[in-house]
Amino acid sequence: MKENMGNPLPLTSLNHISIVCRSVEESIRFYTSVLGFVPVRRPGSFNFDGAWLFSYGIGIHLLQAEDPESLHKKSEINPKDNHISFQCESMAAVEKKLKDLGIDYVRQQVEEGGIYVDQLFFHDPDGFMIEICNCDNLPVIPLAGEMVRSCSRVNLQKLQHQQQIKVVQP
Repeated sequence: MKENMGNPLPLTSLNHISIVCRSVEESIRFYTSVLGFVPVRRPGSFNFDGAWLFSYGIGIHLLQAEDPESLHKKSEINPKDNHISFQCESMAAVEKKLKDLGIDYVRQQVEEGGIYVDQLFFHDPDGFMIEICNCDNLPVIPLAGEMVRSCSRVNLQKLQHQQQIKVVQP
């Protein structure tokens, strides 16, 4: 991919995510009863089993796996794994509901400048990770210039090292 590609694609919003699942029916039950999604009409021209769900301004497209037994199901809840995140009004209410439903989860807290964000991570029936958070506690601050490339810890360390070299050289 070219380094400078000019203007980004003219996008308007995130439309949906697709999840390949062992059982579309089991996933429908999970996403409707646990996360509050609603089944919506799916084009009848598809020649494979699946379902479309919608809520919170985003769609989830469930796709029946061709070979369900070949899907690797993750058991360890790792907050650094691929996931989709949902904002909530009450972390305590979400945590209580997860306990009531017997869903295993991992709780984490992030602190940035005295602002705290609580996170709960758990899996759907196929091991796809879900995060529930109060992430809107943190302000969204756009980065510019060198800071854009320094978002990762590795790049930040490189940038700091380069700045030290510049200072040391006459």
